[in-house]
Amino acid sequence: MNKNLIYLILVVICFSCQNIEEKPIVKKRLFPDYLEYTENIIKSDTLVVRGLGLNASAKNITNTESIKPSINKQDTLEFQYKIDSLVNYSVRYTIHNDSLDEINIWIYSSNLDLTNQIFNELKDYYQKKLPDPIEDKGYVVYNCVQGERRPFVVSISDFSTPQKGQVNMIIYKDK
Repeated sequence: MNKNLIYLILVVICFSCQNIEEKPIVKKRLFPDYLEYTENIIKSDTLVVRGLGLNASAKNITNTESIKPSINKQDTLEFQYKIDSLVNYSVRYTIHNDSLDEINIWIYSSNLDLTNQIFNELKDYYQKKLPDPIEDKGYVVYNCVQGERRPFVVSISDFSTPQKGQVNMIIYKDK
């Protein structure tokens, strides 16, 4: 083969490789009306939250969460998530007889406006699922007593201080 032809082929290959643009992978948002922070916390639009319903087994919980638990006891599983430098949260599951009894989520942020928006988006999310909440002094309580589903309560509270945003959401069986 001719050296010039080989050189020409190599030049064509080099230039064609440079023109290939990698398209970023765009993940379809589950909740495009909410911040990605709120979406990350809710995680799923099925069941109560994070793709879990009350009465789930411990194995089901660990299979649903994307990391290993920071606390793994017979009656408690806890997961710590850091979304970025602004927002982190913990999810604590209380289990009784291998049946999920309570979900307690604490959301922390150094940005108070962001905390307020997450709080309002959580309220909006549950308002669409469980209408007619009881609201008083920063607490919002939703009761599920409809149909044949077992009754449960969702309580969302804003415990923010002027220095740090803190939102708490507790979901538990209504006994």
